[in-house]
Amino acid sequence: MAGESVSSLILFIAAMLVAAGVAGTLVTNVNELSSSIDTHSGDVRDQIDTDIEIISDPGSGAVYDDGSDDEEADPTITLLVKNTGERTLSTDPSGHDVLVDGRYVSNADLTIDVVEDGPTWRRGGVAEVRITLEEPLEIGEHRVVVTTSGDREVFEFYHG
Repeated sequence: MAGESVSSLILFIAAMLVAAGVAGTLVTNVNELSSSIDTHSGDVRDQIDTDIEIISDPGSGAVYDDGSDDEEADPTITLLVKNTGERTLSTDPSGHDVLVDGRYVSNADLTIDVVEDGPTWRRGGVAEVRITLEEPLEIGEHRVVVTTSGDREVFEFYHG
């Protein structure tokens, strides 16, 4: 009888150790998953609250300047972009991605200045986005893609 009690006790202790190990692993995984969901939900909230619209007129001559008037000037694309989202946007170029005809524009070649309401790009505010190009654009159709916190806007214009 005593032998059965000892073996039952050993099996009970082993079962408790296994259960404690499984519970510890589950608690750790649940905590990591919860933290990941919190981080992801913050990013999704920022994406939902962010919205921009390019309001420049693609038919106007103000969008592209080939720099021919000033020999030291580089060719530039100037776009007016309106913040139509719920949150204030940064004017730091590192928070925005720009492609011109499929080529990435580095942050050093991108300038963002708020046109009205001071230095803060609030909801309803308009910013002037200047893109300095390495070389002049060829005659024809061109495409600029501006991405801010997941919101993507496409602007197409003709240079000629």
